Amino acid sequence: MKKYFSLVLFAHSIFALPFALIGFFLGVTTTSNPFNWLLLVLVLLCMVFARNAAMAFNRYLDRNIDAKNPRTQMRDIPAGKISANEALIFVIINCVLFIITTAFINSLCLYLSPVALFVVLFYSYTKRFTALCHMVLGLGLSLAPIGAYIAVTGVFNIVPVLYSFAVLFWVSGFDIIYALQDEDFDRNEKLHSIPAAIGIKNALNLSIVLHVFSALCVILPVMFTTFSWVYYVGVAFFCFMLIYQHLLVKPNDISKVNKAFATTNGFASVIFAICFLIDAFLRTNFNF
Repeated sequence: MKKYFSLVLFAHSIFALPFALIGFFLGVTTTSNPFNWLLLVLVLLCMVFARNAAMAFNRYLDRNIDAKNPRTQMRDIPAGKISANEALIFVIINCVLFIITTAFINSLCLYLSPVALFVVLFYSYTKRFTALCHMVLGLGLSLAPIGAYIAVTGVFNIVPVLYSFAVLFWVSGFDIIYALQDEDFDRNEKLHSIPAAIGIKNALNLSIVLHVFSALCVILPVMFTTFSWVYYVGVAFFCFMLIYQHLLVKPNDISKVNKAFATTNGFASVIFAICFLIDAFLRTNFNF
């Protein structure tokens, strides 16, 4: 189990999982649908299975590329910790479990499950033909809030869609920052990424633009739903962390990329989600 957790970098679930909880409790607190522990567990399982499949498939598909890149040579498959066949079997098992789990939620989730799997698996191919691969990764993670909301309500709504766009722009922006490390390698291997296509400085500027859009998307829900001051604290913290990561990484110094990528964004999603949940609890139980 430990080696498979290493394969899929389970700790990186910290990015999308908090937004899945936001989507779930948005569906519970703003509609007539009651809270259901079993449904929450099913939603969390869907998150785990989809992410396991996506990350393991990425490692499987990129195993030869990872073996060439000094930064990734020690990943599990190139290092021989897990075989390519073991990784592929792990992907298939998680895909099947994901579809089965959606069947226990509602029919819309079941019907959309192949679409969700296509998006999260297709990302792994995109760096071979388009620099927009970062946007596809963002799209995959952006399914978390709207998917969780649909699990509760069985319908679409503008507010969870806004949170999905927030995730799309946020993840795309920080994935561009993460890809700065491989600018030369990607260019030499004819792989596509924003830094390889337009250079580090322009890539950072584009990342800033994407993060501005992400900030707007966590602000816009206040036009459609009533929030207390706690939510605004969460928004302020999320926006501050977006700014902070751009202060850490500069065109002439990318040594703090990992801190900007993992630590900063991890805190951003967790604290924002906690503020959202506290806000929802106070408004629901105390008319706060």
